[in-house]
Order: sequence, then structure tokens, then C-alpha cells
Amino acid sequence: MTTRSISIWATSLLVACSGNDDSGWMATLADQTSLASITLPGTHDSAAIHEPIPGIARTQTLTFEEQLAAGVRYFDVRCRNYQDTFTLYHGSVDEDQTFDATVAVMYAFLAAHPSETLIVSIKEELPGYEITLPFDQVMAGYIAAMPARWSTTEALPVLGDVRGKIVLLRRFDTTLAPLGIPAAPGVWTDNATFTITGPANLRVEDNYVVTDDAEKWTQITSLFGEARATNTPSTLYLAYTSGYQMSSGLPNIPSVSDTIDLMLDAYFATATGFYGVVVMDFATATRAHAVLTAN
Repeated sequence: MTTRSISIWATSLLVACSGNDDSGWMATLADQTSLASITLPGTHDSAAIHEPIPGIARTQTLTFEEQLAAGVRYFDVRCRNYQDTFTLYHGSVDEDQTFDATVAVMYAFLAAHPSETLIVSIKEELPGYEITLPFDQVMAGYIAAMPARWSTTEALPVLGDVRGKIVLLRRFDTTLAPLGIPAAPGVWTDNATFTITGPANLRVEDNYVVTDDAEKWTQITSLFGEARATNTPSTLYLAYTSGYQMSSGLPNIPSVSDTIDLMLDAYFATATGFYGVVVMDFATATRAHAVLTAN
């Protein structure tokens, strides 16, 4: 069996086990809908499926292809510029994946599902190594190789303008403009709940250093409450439900996700309406379905 055949089989099994086919769920949404008015399933450190020590780096069990089939539409992709091409990392951990392969999966998915759009956050995770081009120029090169698949405007688009496209959320510095929705390190506040004001307004909960899971849950649901109360097409709400607690001097991701994911399951079993982007660790097809059906 070829690698491609295995991937197709695994995706089919994922759909069969979850009982849902959410590969084209955005088709029912009106073209004039702002991306900031949709409850979106998302994944934190979307590529992080490998780790050298249990608990310190892995945040997902589903591959990109499986996440797409499950209805995930926001991806948090962490890159390192290595010899003028991108490889994927979580912190200092090499996830043994390339950006070339990742976008190839996304392009193929969008070609097969032209009703869908993806928001992809690109972050420079580590300094470049053996490079001749800066990070932003390498990113611009990826876009130039397939421009029809990218939206690089700084403002929040409506769905009809970006179906079949990747909307770039830029978490890196650049001298090129426009190059996606700006959320560079200077404006993305570390380990906090914060607001970014600009061509696109963002309201973000990203409290990832967790000392108490109950407090983390309060921070998450507070942002959900803000999103529901405001529900404005001019502000993109992002709730990073991810985090870690320290254990024996090392970060432990399951110490948070094991609790928070159960809380998300209970919350979205009955939730309806607008909650923004729900960015999860260890996303499942069932949980992504529950989030997207809140719309």
C-alpha cells in the first residue's frame, strides 16, 4: 500500500469513526459572512505529533490531512528557515515535517473542496540556519509559487472572497507589505489575553503557562463570553485552549489538555452561536464537529 493510499484509508476511517463528514462544512455559509463571525475549530501547534520525552512537545494526534477532513479550519504552524526553506518545529523540537509537504496537502484539499477556506498562522519558531534569505522573503516565495491559493490582505475578508484559499495570519516580522493579517512578535503578547488593533482587529486568549486548570478554563470561557457579547465582523476572536503545567522541571502538556479537552466536550455539547476560533490541543473529529456545529 502506498503512502497516499494509507493516508486516504486513514482519513476514511476517521470519518467513519466520528460519524461525520465535515470536509465541506463551510459550503452552507453565505459568501458575505466575515471570517470573524464564524465559530471555527482550530489546532494549536498543528504539526506537533513528535516529542523526545512524553508530554513536553506533542500537541496533536491527527495529521494535517486528518485535521482538514475533521473540519479544522485554523492552523497554527511553527516554522524554522533552514537553508531557505521551512521545516516545522515546536519550540526546539524538530517535528520532522516540511512546509512544502504541508502546503501541498492544503492545496490538494482546497482543490477538492473549493467551498472551504483555511486561516493559517505562520510563526517563526527558531532563528534561521544556513540561510541566504530572511524568513519573510522565503514565505513570500512560497506564496509566489501558488498565488491563487493565498490571501495576503491585512484586513479580515468575507468568506466569498477567500473560498479555496489560505488566509495568512502573520506572526513574524516583515519589510514586505501586505503580507497577511499582522500579528508579529511585537504585538502578539506572550502568555496573556490581549488585543491587537490594526487593519484587522484581534482579541486573543493565549495564557499557555498554566498553574491552575480551573483558572485557565475561566480565561477561555471569558473570551467565549466576549465573543458572544460582541460578535462583530471587525474583530477575530482566538481562544487558545492549550497550555502546559511544569512537572519535574519540564513542561507537561497533557496536565492541561486532559482536563480542558473534557471541559470543551461538555461545553460544546450544548453550545450554539458565535465563539470565535477555538484553538485546541489533541483535536478530535468529534470535538471539531461539536465546535463547528455551534454556528
